[in-house]
Amino acid sequence: MGSHRRSAPSGFDRGVSAALCVLSAAAALGAGSAVAAPPEETRAEVDRLYQEAEQVTEAYNRAGERAGVLRAQVGAAQDRIARQQHRVNTMREAIGALAGAQYRSGGLDPSLALLFSEDPGEYLDKAATLDRISAHQADELRDLQGALRELSRQRDEAGGKLTELEVSRRAVARHKRTVERKLAQARRLLNSLAAADRAAYDRASRGDRPQVPDLGDAVAPGARAAAAVAAVRSAVGKPYMWGASGPHGFDCSGLMQWSYAQAGVGLPRTSQQQRFVGRQLPLSEALPGDLVVYRSDASHVGMYVGNGQVIHAPYPGAPVRYDPVGMMPVTSVTRI
Repeated sequence: MGSHRRSAPSGFDRGVSAALCVLSAAAALGAGSAVAAPPEETRAEVDRLYQEAEQVTEAYNRAGERAGVLRAQVGAAQDRIARQQHRVNTMREAIGALAGAQYRSGGLDPSLALLFSEDPGEYLDKAATLDRISAHQADELRDLQGALRELSRQRDEAGGKLTELEVSRRAVARHKRTVERKLAQARRLLNSLAAADRAAYDRASRGDRPQVPDLGDAVAPGARAAAAVAAVRSAVGKPYMWGASGPHGFDCSGLMQWSYAQAGVGLPRTSQQQRFVGRQLPLSEALPGDLVVYRSDASHVGMYVGNGQVIHAPYPGAPVRYDPVGMMPVTSVTRI
């Protein structure tokens, strides 16, 4: 399967150790100071901003997924309310027809006046008057009372879901603003570099690696994993797009979700959730199709494809590509 030993840091992950010494220089740069950060520190700060943006992107994806679930639940609740309202209306019409028949046959029994009340239970609770209506009429009143209570319960439930949906929508918007701000900061820092330094950063982020490295002879553990590997390999070269899950662009977890969807397997949206959808195993036992999750907060994920290589969506400006599995600290390996 090939060695999994950690490779030299790439442009993707080499900035964390330099972050503290860069903050003051970056602040000076943002304030228009004549003192500019050295190119290597600026590149390190860009890496840090990309990492933070990816962490917030996963929070954005999580909030977006929750909002989607809530929208479906609200829609279903509204359908149930409509059906229940139709049932209540039908019952009221039936009771109205009964009252009309009584009126035509000699006048409306006062006991039936409450059949048109918004709260027929108020009448039924007065047991002393129950002998004034027939057993059939009493059953109809009780049915209507139950239907109105269920309608009220469903409306309360839908109201709670709508409130939760609005909270989730605000979270999505907040995370989106944070990601966009960090990416804009990274772009400004990159643009502050001299052309030669910017070109050097681009070369480092690509790693001058071959488009298709030697993947060895390891095989996927099953047909679904093999299909997912074929899908993720077909995505190599597609752009990183934060919050995207294909087919024209991807973020890291969106790429995993899309690849396994092509194999008929549904994965959750975020890397933190994807980490726990299968069986966890040591990196030394990784096979093609396994998910490799990175960093202590599980904010990045790639797919192992053999011979110490993963395919992943790195960060803005770097397309879906192959990288050594040890490009950053591995948190877990999951077999779907």
